Amino acid sequence: MSSHVPGMRRLAVVIGASQLVVYGCTYYLPAVLAAPAAADLHVSRAALLGAFSWALLVAGMGAPIVGRRIDRAGGRGVLAASCVVMAAGLVMLALSHGLALWYAGWVVLGAGMALGLYDAAFATIGVLFGHDSGRAIMGVTLIAGFASSVFWPLGTALEARWGWRGMLLAYAALLLAANLPAMLLGVPAGAAHRRGGGAAVDGAHPPVANPGRALALLAVFFTLRWLVTSGVAVLILRLLEGRGLSPAQAVGVAAMLGPGQVLGRVVEWSFSRRVSLFTRARAGALLMPFAALLLLLPGVLAASAFALLYGMSNGILTINRGTLPMALFGRAGYAQRLGWLATPALLAQAASPPLAAMLLDTVDTRGVILVAALLGVTAALFLWLLGRAADAPRAAPGARETSQHSPAS
Repeated sequence: MSSHVPGMRRLAVVIGASQLVVYGCTYYLPAVLAAPAAADLHVSRAALLGAFSWALLVAGMGAPIVGRRIDRAGGRGVLAASCVVMAAGLVMLALSHGLALWYAGWVVLGAGMALGLYDAAFATIGVLFGHDSGRAIMGVTLIAGFASSVFWPLGTALEARWGWRGMLLAYAALLLAANLPAMLLGVPAGAAHRRGGGAAVDGAHPPVANPGRALALLAVFFTLRWLVTSGVAVLILRLLEGRGLSPAQAVGVAAMLGPGQVLGRVVEWSFSRRVSLFTRARAGALLMPFAALLLLLPGVLAASAFALLYGMSNGILTINRGTLPMALFGRAGYAQRLGWLATPALLAQAASPPLAAMLLDTVDTRGVILVAALLGVTAALFLWLLGRAADAPRAAPGARETSQHSPAS
């Protein structure tokens, strides 16, 4: 176990709690905000939600720039700046009386998301702890995985009490009063990993033989998976009702996705010392198409199994966003590579909801499920090719596995 473990655990708690707030105030915001804001501004929900897609585009374009900054100077300043930028975007939304300022606010929020979501958080941990960062990344995702469970009911309660504008101002205050000091006081300054021990750790983990090809394969894998994940998130209730569930049953089954994600992260954590990283990643990738095929079966039980397994797959995938690049490429340039990987994935997330809606209007629910399963299998194939091509380390980052599995095993 690394000598940095006590500091790593504290950092995982600090960043995990901040990510819970950040995701609740940005990524999960439209679910609570869209209906009351659309009614007040006298515009359609589609027009309002289009701004969220713009925010994802902005985040995707800014991710490589943020990654380069974290590689050079560490992540404390970036994560602290994200709190201020996100708060400013939320205030702009609260002051909106038309679509112009609304879209401008979401552009600012998109910049804040590039500065402060998972990719920036993982990059911050990676430059501090290198190949010891895997378990810290798992810890962050375990805490942040409850963001929707906390902020959907919290946002609903705040909106009912203070209105949607008051809710947004409360979120902005939370970012400035809680997250900002936590980032300034709880995240080490600079690229602290350079102070001793880093070279030895990196030397034990040689990079892949063909990093360009490996990066491309990994980018395709994440892009395909986020394309499916974002589309399913938008259509989940329509898909479940299309398979014969009542509206109440569909809501209950959809609510199981969050616990499934947390369960997947717990399983990933539990097996990180005994099973190689690529084996765990492949298992997580294959859970998704298997879950989709279960949804073709009738009944609430099959739909519930789909929700749990699909959620587990997404939970494992979130961890893989941070651990696979570190295992394949090492610490040098890690943050910038995360930015490169984030760009096509975020662009896919932005494009997926309208594409998924058009697909569902063209084919029936069964056809949408089969397309999702096919994309999931294709993504898993790219991950298999990556494992075959990689001359990667024997142990998963952060786990110091005692087994002698190679990542390609």
